[in-house]
Amino acid sequence: MPAPKPLIGISTYLEASAKWGVWDLPAALLPSGYPRLVQAAGGIAVMLPPDETASAAEVVARLDAVVVAGGPDVEPVRYGAERHPRTGPPARERDAWELALIGAALASGTPLLGICRGMQLLNVALGGTLVQHLEGHIGSVGVLGTHTVRPVPGTLYASIVPRDCDVPTYHHQAADRRGDGLVVSAYATDGTPEAVELPGAAWVLGVQWHPEMGEDLRVMRALVAAAADGRTTP
Repeated sequence: MPAPKPLIGISTYLEASAKWGVWDLPAALLPSGYPRLVQAAGGIAVMLPPDETASAAEVVARLDAVVVAGGPDVEPVRYGAERHPRTGPPARERDAWELALIGAALASGTPLLGICRGMQLLNVALGGTLVQHLEGHIGSVGVLGTHTVRPVPGTLYASIVPRDCDVPTYHHQAADRRGDGLVVSAYATDGTPEAVELPGAAWVLGVQWHPEMGEDLRVMRALVAAAADGRTTP
């Protein structure tokens, strides 16, 4: 009998209004690319809408891995900065919930993947700061496009994707001062950090791009494999 597929929790948006069919209601939602990517990589996707932060450890304990999804800008107060004019409106409930999920995953050694905003929030959770608006980054800032990402040899990311590759990207912010223990494991050709990781026993990786918008399964397959390994490790 095959082993059960790993259970991968994905954080979600919390919107005051969303429309589908005849409905226009508050909604917890997630672009379908996220669960589809998890499913294609061999996992079972579970949506994690914002909840009481005290519940984060209990939630993470029931999961095999956590994905912090992309979304709105992190509120600058979270990293001790004044708001830049180009920074988007705050999503305070989501910030609090996802920071609690990250903390619980790090504390328990649960495999953790941050995507775009998720990478930025991982950096903030560990005491880092963000560039609130990029000028002159490759392509059109804040517009969906592609650019090349270059892995840093010897890193976890390089073991997953050993060569330069083009990635789907949509962001106007980036990691600035790195959080405690984080190392950059990939760069854009203009020097923007595009992946960070936390060396150690746990699997912790953040990527600035959007793998759920592409066809490359390697990063998600690596997360699912780490989740499966964790289920068999005492």
